[in-house]
Amino acid sequence: MSVFTTVTPEDLAPFLKRYAIGSLLELKGIAAGITNTNYFVTTTHGRYVLTLFETLHADELPFYVNLLAHLAHHGIASAAPIANFADDYIDTLNGRPTLLVNCLPGAVIDSPNAAQAAQVGEMLAQMHLAAQSYAGRMANPRDLAWWTDTAEQVYAQMPVADATLLREQLALQARTSYADLPHGIVHADLFRDNVLIDGDKVGGFIDFYYACNDAFLYDVAITLNDWCVTDDGDIDAARARAFLAAYQGVRAFTPEEVVAWPLMLRGAAIRFWTSRLYDFYKPATGELTFAKDPGHFQRVLSKHLVRQDFWLA
Repeated sequence: MSVFTTVTPEDLAPFLKRYAIGSLLELKGIAAGITNTNYFVTTTHGRYVLTLFETLHADELPFYVNLLAHLAHHGIASAAPIANFADDYIDTLNGRPTLLVNCLPGAVIDSPNAAQAAQVGEMLAQMHLAAQSYAGRMANPRDLAWWTDTAEQVYAQMPVADATLLREQLALQARTSYADLPHGIVHADLFRDNVLIDGDKVGGFIDFYYACNDAFLYDVAITLNDWCVTDDGDIDAARARAFLAAYQGVRAFTPEEVVAWPLMLRGAAIRFWTSRLYDFYKPATGELTFAKDPGHFQRVLSKHLVRQDFWLA
């Protein structure tokens, strides 16, 4: 989440007249993340999140928006989209396709405990099961081919040793098949800043705009690599065990997933190392934007390379 497209109260007033959510009291930009423009919108009826899509076009949005509605219908704590008077979820503001959703309870936390990690694991598994009845399909736009192409654009700017490590690990991933693992809809970006925590409970999962069809284990690895990580890129064993046990309490891992787990953890780290390298060396421009440290996921990957305990078996 960031602010690339500026919205003023004067811009928003006629837009809100197309919705039954009251009149504007406060408009506040959200300065986090790197993909879309987001604002908190407080009205006489409540608090909402307004998203202006910077890269996705209106015809690409139904998969994501209908997924949000589907998950909310099945009781998953996710932001339900709000339709305008024309019964459309997707609208337009300042030349961008837009979406309004309810503001969920809770807040983003920087230092989760094991109980909170367990709650996230449980709801992630529930989300995977609930989404099995969703008819939409979306290929992963940031798959191995994307990692590889992105890396090629930044190798020349990287230290030689780092580039060599990335090349070697991408080659290993290219020799690995995950086709036999259970697949379905995955969030693919369930970091701490995409989960609202209310006490020790999940207030909601947010920002589903990397959601796609892929291996469930990929989603588990992405989430663990953030929710259970320590400052030096290592994994906190207590949080990892709590997270994985809670997930398996809803959906048990298959023997094939257990075998694939060590390499999947590496793959999930590579996915975000490459994207952060790109954002660092080729930053986008925006009013409230920032590039995250690409070295963080290099450290996560390096720790996985020497890991002995993977907590899954």
